[in-house]
Amino acid sequence: MARKFFGTDGIRGRTNEGVMTAATAMRVGQAAGTHFLRGGHRHRVVIGKDTRLSGYMMESALVAGFTSVGMDVVMTGPLPTPAIALLTREMRADLGVMISASHNPYEDNGIKLFGPDGFKLSDEAEAAIEILLEQEPLLVQADRIGRARRIDDARGRYIHAIKQSVASDIRFDGLKVVVDCANGAAYQVAPSAIWELGADVIAMGVEPNGTNINKDVGSTSLDAIKARVVEEGADIGIALDGDADRLIVIDEKGQAVDGDQIMALIATRLKARGDLKGGGVVATVMSNLGLERYLETQGLTLERAKVGDRYVLEKMKAGGFNVGGEQSGHMILLDHGTTGDGTVAALRVLASLVRSGKPASELLHVFDPVPQLLKNVRYSGGKPLEADSVKQVIADAEKELECTGRLVIRPSGTEPVIRVMAEGDDAAQVERIVDRICDAVREAV
Repeated sequence: MARKFFGTDGIRGRTNEGVMTAATAMRVGQAAGTHFLRGGHRHRVVIGKDTRLSGYMMESALVAGFTSVGMDVVMTGPLPTPAIALLTREMRADLGVMISASHNPYEDNGIKLFGPDGFKLSDEAEAAIEILLEQEPLLVQADRIGRARRIDDARGRYIHAIKQSVASDIRFDGLKVVVDCANGAAYQVAPSAIWELGADVIAMGVEPNGTNINKDVGSTSLDAIKARVVEEGADIGIALDGDADRLIVIDEKGQAVDGDQIMALIATRLKARGDLKGGGVVATVMSNLGLERYLETQGLTLERAKVGDRYVLEKMKAGGFNVGGEQSGHMILLDHGTTGDGTVAALRVLASLVRSGKPASELLHVFDPVPQLLKNVRYSGGKPLEADSVKQVIADAEKELECTGRLVIRPSGTEPVIRVMAEGDDAAQVERIVDRICDAVREAV
């Protein structure tokens, strides 16, 4: 069944348009609340958000929806997505909700749902909620309407929890760290956690005003933190996205380090200690071929999942892996959390920096990436990938890259674009192939 509401990562869209309205949010609260009403106990949902102006509106609508079907609501205010996953489990809630559009601009917003175990919902659970969204809600009688309250200690709980991901003998004293919070959900907790572990923290992207989330800062806009790291003579830079489930690192020379290199570092260190589970790493079809080749030299495997940290997580759980993620910076470390956590991954990188005594540029260059190129083709409707002309160009490209590279073409799960990615040992060949496919897709739109 085609999805009307849920995409790759929850429900997302431009605020006050399409599915991302207050009316829809209230219906989501009613439908999700109804789905998770199980047993005779008093049911509870934890709701967090990032710093978008529309977060207040969406939060109020969700509270109305959940309480109308008999769920109590606990509101945390701005906190990272992984913090909501953590609190959902630790507070024995029946459901967790994060209001965020992640790395998207402030005009967008989204709703991510977590089950009582702190994991994102399965496709089956989302499908069940979609069905309920199309039905009249089952409103409770007046004496069973839920209550709503805010809690003040949510930030402290999260900071304490993530600091436990670092060994007790590790301190960051002497490290100068630039922390870019994208004017988003981690603007208080990430700099605080790193400072409490001893680092000299230079914080940026920590002045949210409702409309500046991800604007010229954060993991998807790196120019500012690159310049700041060099200007400050910092040892390393930590760039998070709007909901802080994504991490990109900047070395002391101002060069960006993506999720593939971070996964390689963490996996190698865990293997050396005998703590790596599953015999390798889970990544997506977008991760660089260089990562796969490097892991092979270490006697490790790279398992590939569909794009989306939820699918990475499903494969990790099925195969018993404890390290997974995406090239874009989602890092899932199952020994320390149930979803991607950019701050936890940053703490692991900083701990490795302390233990190694090496500069970040050396420590984080684990493998040489294969030339890779990704381009997006925007479209307004139709199914351009089903056109015979596009299929033929793709088939020719696959034959040309056979044994020397890879080709990944897919519609985005969060915006109306076709993503065209190719990689191989010959950079010129890769660029030529990507451009040829993009041209074919444009002609078919």
